[in-house]
Amino acid sequence: MKLRNTVLPFLLLTGVSALYAADQLDSSIAKLRMGTLVIQATAGAKVSVEQVRHEFWFGATLPTGVFTGRTSPQDIAKFKEIFTSHFNAAVIEGAFKWHEMEAERGQVNYAVVDRMLAWADEQGIPVRGHCIFWGIPNRVQDWVKGLSGDELRLTMQQRARSIGARYRDRFAEYDLNNEMIHANYYEQRLGPEFIKQMALWVKDGDANAKLFVNDYDILTGKRLDDYVRHIRGLLAMGTPIAGIGVQGHLHGDTFDAAALQSALDELAKFNLPIRVTEFNMPGQRSQYYTGDRKAQLTPEEERAKAENLHQYFRICFAHPAVTGIMMWGFWEGANWIPQSSLYKRDWAPTPAAEAYRDLVLKQWWTRWTGTAGADGKVTLRAFYGKHRVTVNGKEMLVDLRKTDGTKRVNASL
Repeated sequence: MKLRNTVLPFLLLTGVSALYAADQLDSSIAKLRMGTLVIQATAGAKVSVEQVRHEFWFGATLPTGVFTGRTSPQDIAKFKEIFTSHFNAAVIEGAFKWHEMEAERGQVNYAVVDRMLAWADEQGIPVRGHCIFWGIPNRVQDWVKGLSGDELRLTMQQRARSIGARYRDRFAEYDLNNEMIHANYYEQRLGPEFIKQMALWVKDGDANAKLFVNDYDILTGKRLDDYVRHIRGLLAMGTPIAGIGVQGHLHGDTFDAAALQSALDELAKFNLPIRVTEFNMPGQRSQYYTGDRKAQLTPEEERAKAENLHQYFRICFAHPAVTGIMMWGFWEGANWIPQSSLYKRDWAPTPAAEAYRDLVLKQWWTRWTGTAGADGKVTLRAFYGKHRVTVNGKEMLVDLRKTDGTKRVNASL
């Protein structure tokens, strides 16, 4: 499925200047997301390069049902097959949240999270811990609300330190306290400086913990200024924030590409990595969430969804501050906005699945076959990530990192 010819009309309709036309996005992607592989072989050697995994995070959620047996064995097997072939990073959808992990005081359920991490470790997939705390009042357990100030402080200290210690070096990063610009029960109870203390307690348990802020209505532009002030305030008080999470599902049936680009540009000024943490297309303001939740997309709407996904991903992948996009569900059988799925309940692919694969696994995927020259050298541009290099039938794995830019491989020995 080729969508490249639809890009420019879409951009013009949504108000993006010519700066972000298709060729400029392609140029930016090539500059930012590709490095150089230099393979030293012998003259005339047969050489092939096949990408194995992206360095940039193309990820999705791990839903509880898949790891508790609530989903059928057939669907579990298919879910894992699609996940490992399409995605290279994961985020725990619900099982890690405090109100799910410890619904009753003292009864902490680590089992589901442990199973998810064990599977991800087997696959070499990094995982986001979403989220250690969530201060939206209706996400705070009643037993937590009933604690005195001192009890609350001690209980949160125990939660933060125990999570850090138990999962030391297991999570690639965490959302510290979800959606703070919308509500923050813990700050209201214990004061604004308490956010820094929460972070320090996590790092008591895991000094290497990377803590992110995470919020919504940022990429639409509606709460961007609030988020900038919030992040600036956290950094000013010395809170160890390692990255910025921005949820990608507060748009409607389509999205405002100019607002997306502007928000990313503004947040990039903090010089922190940006993850698009919760992507759905269509989003939370679409007719499929605000209206009839069981409505089905027409074929035309499925094509429009694919075009929107295609352009959203291109803008993000072309932006120097963005380090990943995490889908908040990709299968109708486990997706809070089922119409945004890549795959139907019976695993039939939608046009959006084809668009995703066309970008992530084809256009942005290194494949090269050829013959070394008289000097035995092969030099090619390749997307950052892991690659399988084969020289005269001998294979090796090579990791081309963005921090390196160029990777030299001696295959002549």
